[in-house]
Amino acid sequence: MSKRKGTKITFQIDKEKNFPEWYDEILERAEIIDKRYPVKGMPVLMPYGYQIFENIMKKLEELWNKTGHKKVLFPTLIPYTLFKREADHIKGFEEQVFWVTKAGGKDLKELLILRPTSEVPIYYMFSLWIRSHKDLPLKIYQTCTVFRYETKATKPLIRVREIPWNEAHTAHATREDAERQIKEAWKCYDELFIDWLCIYGLKLVRPEWDKFPGAEYSVTLDILMPDGRILQAVGNHFLGQKFSRVFDISFETKDGGRDYVYQTCYGISTRTVAAVLAVHGDNNGLILPCTIAPIQVVIVPILYKEREEDVLRKCRNVEKLLKEKGIRVLLDDRDETPGNKFYFWEMKGVPVRIEIGPRDVDNGTVTICKRYNREKIQVKDEDLMEALERVFEDIMNYLREKSKEKLEKSIVNVKALDELKEAIENGLIARAPFCSIEMDGYECAQYVKENIGGEVRGIKFQSSETPKESDKCIVCGRKAKYIVYIAKSY
Repeated sequence: MSKRKGTKITFQIDKEKNFPEWYDEILERAEIIDKRYPVKGMPVLMPYGYQIFENIMKKLEELWNKTGHKKVLFPTLIPYTLFKREADHIKGFEEQVFWVTKAGGKDLKELLILRPTSEVPIYYMFSLWIRSHKDLPLKIYQTCTVFRYETKATKPLIRVREIPWNEAHTAHATREDAERQIKEAWKCYDELFIDWLCIYGLKLVRPEWDKFPGAEYSVTLDILMPDGRILQAVGNHFLGQKFSRVFDISFETKDGGRDYVYQTCYGISTRTVAAVLAVHGDNNGLILPCTIAPIQVVIVPILYKEREEDVLRKCRNVEKLLKEKGIRVLLDDRDETPGNKFYFWEMKGVPVRIEIGPRDVDNGTVTICKRYNREKIQVKDEDLMEALERVFEDIMNYLREKSKEKLEKSIVNVKALDELKEAIENGLIARAPFCSIEMDGYECAQYVKENIGGEVRGIKFQSSETPKESDKCIVCGRKAKYIVYIAKSY
């Protein structure tokens, strides 16, 4: 980002019309990632990008801790003999596996894999840890990386081969308790995505042919990106007793009998970072929620000859005050023009800028500027903290309402294939009558994918949406059993 002093450091790409260029450029310019690392699909998360990810993970871990989850860290390597125990699971992941076949120059007697997900190693240990109903429920999580050999075109933060993520796994004595856990997890994710990240999405039960390998059913959070594609940001899976029977995770019940545990698993990854950047950003760069911004406030001195020290002294005092109040603040005292500093920090998405010049020193004021609309507010020094609190709240409310409004306006009802095609081509989410989300609906879903370019994403979770008695499947014309959501995806 080094530029000759006096040259404007600007970012100006139309996000809605040219999202791929906007996305690639902002990841580099805002120093989110560096994709020059010589392994495809494994970019480096730069300090600014990693701090955004870390701030998200800190909040999520806080939510897990509050709901009785315990943090663990499992080994990265999985013996293949263990991994292949669950047939559906291996079928879903085997083509994406990184194999470890040698160690110290010698062939290994037993093949090892880099974990593509952690059900297998965790459930092997569950079988050793769980003996009685007194051991249940068991709820654990870890923040780690998984490895998947993506054969499609990789896309930073979205489709990568080494994935930083957070995953949680639970075991329960009854089906009812496990299904309660699915709902509890959604309460936590709702707090994270809506309250903390200001993002609304669609919570959908995935079709039978597209659920998590080995799950009874999967519920996902789908986020609409600016290019009209859906990004799956959360996977929340009800596993039932499928894995517990394979790994013999059984326990003594209260009445002295034996049963297998019911299980759930759920997780998010750096896709969450991608969603935040893409949903909230504008043509001038990023707009970060105050909750996760590495820098919440940047102070820019407006310097004039013979008043430099007065202005800088006040800037340092304001910086000290904000730090004492727990605000992530940076004083930009670089030898650069104020205009270039404005453009730079707007591009980086810092929510609030404070400008301090000689008049502010004389009048006992500061000028607050909001990133999202560049509105400026002049406040008295003694009112700064109260004003900042209001500004932070305003920013979060604006981002939240904007995300909600965009999602609602992007969902359209369709009942014919030509309407569906038009919706998909316009980057919208189509809501359509459909014959089935069980395997007997697979052929219709494939027709939509191959001929329309959209994917049947699923039906709304915990919703009473049902087709009318007269509704027919949009593809085959059979009686519609479900209302499904169809969109392009990554």
